[in-house]
Amino acid sequence: MTAPLTPRDNQPPEEPRHPEAAPADHGGSVGPELARELREGALIALLVAVTGALLGLLWNWLAPHVPLVADTRSVYLKNTEGEESIGADGTFLLLAFAFGVLTTAVVFLFRRRGGIPLVVALVVGGLLGATLGWMTGMWLGPTPDVVAHAKQVGPGVVFDGPLRLQAKGALLAWPMGAMLTQLALSALFGPHDPVPEVPYWLQGQHGEQGPEGQQVQQAPETPQDRQTPQQEVPDRLRRHHDQKPPAEG
Repeated sequence: MTAPLTPRDNQPPEEPRHPEAAPADHGGSVGPELARELREGALIALLVAVTGALLGLLWNWLAPHVPLVADTRSVYLKNTEGEESIGADGTFLLLAFAFGVLTTAVVFLFRRRGGIPLVVALVVGGLLGATLGWMTGMWLGPTPDVVAHAKQVGPGVVFDGPLRLQAKGALLAWPMGAMLTQLALSALFGPHDPVPEVPYWLQGQHGEQGPEGQQVQQAPETPQDRQTPQQEVPDRLRRHHDQKPPAEG
């Protein structure tokens, strides 16, 4: 038989720890400020994407269409050296970039601040808006069924080909315009970080700081200012000793 072990220094024994009793980790919870920014970012991305329908309308209206002609057997390009297809891609590129600049400027005018959620919202909304504009422009343009269209107009009659986007990289013009505009507006008109204060161990090297942040220059010391109280006492006694007593009446 052995004696039960007692805790050292009369300390109570440690209680067994259970994993179920451990406090829950709330580190992954989203704060109210971040949640509000995420909601605003989702709304901004949705509104920016909806404006892509206007992009498709303008693209179908301004882009040059490819003229086609058909005979009894096949469909041909009327002008084999034409640049209408390249012009359609260039028109979409310029319109998408302009929409990225305009939508970002409007968002910055109402919000006046940046942040990662806003930048992500502008990029995602711009990409969705460019895709919606591409689809809307093709839907509003001539039918993609070239053979049926050629049979409908008849042989030898010139008709417009379907509106297509050959360079799919033009879809990135909207997000690129949005990011460049947000960066420029934030640098010019956004809130700036406060100027850091000078550390206290550096303030003494350039003079004391005044109430308005200006340096106060110290006047140079003179030999009289360096006198000690022990030197001032004999001077006072000497002056009193030299004075004559008043004459008796």
